[in-house]
Amino acid sequence: MFTGIIQAKGHVAEQQPSGGDLRMRLNTGKLDLTDVLIGDSIAVNGTCLTVVTLLSDGFWADVSGETLQYTSLGDLKVGSDVNLEKAMTPTARFGGHIVSGHVDGLGTVRSISQDARSWRFWIEAPRGLAKYIAHKGSITVDGVSLTVNKVDGAKFELNIIPHTMDETIMGRYRVGSEVNLEVDVVARYLERLLMGDKAADSHESGGIDVSFLAQHGFLK
Repeated sequence: MFTGIIQAKGHVAEQQPSGGDLRMRLNTGKLDLTDVLIGDSIAVNGTCLTVVTLLSDGFWADVSGETLQYTSLGDLKVGSDVNLEKAMTPTARFGGHIVSGHVDGLGTVRSISQDARSWRFWIEAPRGLAKYIAHKGSITVDGVSLTVNKVDGAKFELNIIPHTMDETIMGRYRVGSEVNLEVDVVARYLERLLMGDKAADSHESGGIDVSFLAQHGFLK
């Protein structure tokens, strides 16, 4: 479990493709590894990876074919910068929101504009994730816990302060950049709860739509 508060920027130091998946060595920069053990989880651009070999300046992780398919990790090159966050402990400050490190899909940066000392980003999410993104709700972008300022269909706006631009990889985003998105886990559980006993049935759509809500009395 993570909070979406990035602790350090690192970079990809080495990659070893192997039979459809990938072993990756991450240099972790200023991230404190003194309390990290083999088997621990570290979020890399919002993707939960397991430490399989611990080094003095980073770690090795195995990246499965599933992860390569549904995240942007497969697009990383040696030298690419990444956001890093260690899994939270019971005594850690909960500065962001509940983040699982399980990426829901890839978003695309559609526009970037400066607003005083901050920056405004419009990001387009996959259509299937739009229902989970709400005005003033939380969303995770490449592991960063952020507040949604505006929503327009599948697009949403973020206001990024200078500190976040400096301490994460967001300062390197350009129009067209792909980013890992994780929606608020509370929204996903709420969807299943609203389905009630129907959750045990097979649903080709995989979720709730307007017709489902009307059929079950949630809309008048």
